[in-house]
Amino acid sequence: RRQGCASLKNTIERIQENIELAQRRGGYNHPVQFIAVTKTRTVSQIQNCYDAGIKTIGENRIQEADKKFKSFDFMPGLTKRFIGHLQSNKVKKCIEIFDTIDAVDSVGLAQKINIKAKTLNKTIPTLLEINTSGEPQKHGFKPDQIEEMLLCVEASNLNVTGLMTVGPRTENKEKIRTAFVKLRKLRGVLNNKNPQTVLTDLSMGMSGDYEIAAEEGSTMVRVGTALFGKRKS
Repeated sequence: RRQGCASLKNTIERIQENIELAQRRGGYNHPVQFIAVTKTRTVSQIQNCYDAGIKTIGENRIQEADKKFKSFDFMPGLTKRFIGHLQSNKVKKCIEIFDTIDAVDSVGLAQKINIKAKTLNKTIPTLLEINTSGEPQKHGFKPDQIEEMLLCVEASNLNVTGLMTVGPRTENKEKIRTAFVKLRKLRGVLNNKNPQTVLTDLSMGMSGDYEIAAEEGSTMVRVGTALFGKRKS
């Protein structure tokens, strides 16, 4: 296991170096949070990640996560982010086992989370998912749904800290960049609309496009394949 941890450490350092270089190219120098995407990964792979210094993971399947998290007592301070599309019937469980919900993609879902969080006496940190690429198969608010987004920001038991997007499925770097620029500009629009709104997070960039995201001001990247190699399933 030790060897696994050492090679993982090298990979993490290389990715972090790439992020810093990309930020420099874009004129940014703020810290970028590294989220290890651990769906279908084993507890020992996650432990290796943790030992190598990664303290935040992202999962998108409630049942799989619930099973894994039961054996996480030996990883204190590990932040567990829910990064997938959340079905209404899984809201309660999600709030119970995750620290944040990173993909609030509709007012309806925001309201359901808000009601459940209230009954559990919790305030849930969340991100609003925006479909900046306009791809029909993707979840998320359309970039012009400003009023709907502000309704989510005002929900009493949600702490909306920022926005997230998934870059378009394309090799075209300009299209990818456009989607990320759109997210950054939208954050500015929302912050200007409501003086009480302080959105800081921009969760954008995955294994294939995190460098472009870092150039455009991302504050969080979600990396799975670049970290662990291709998934089996």
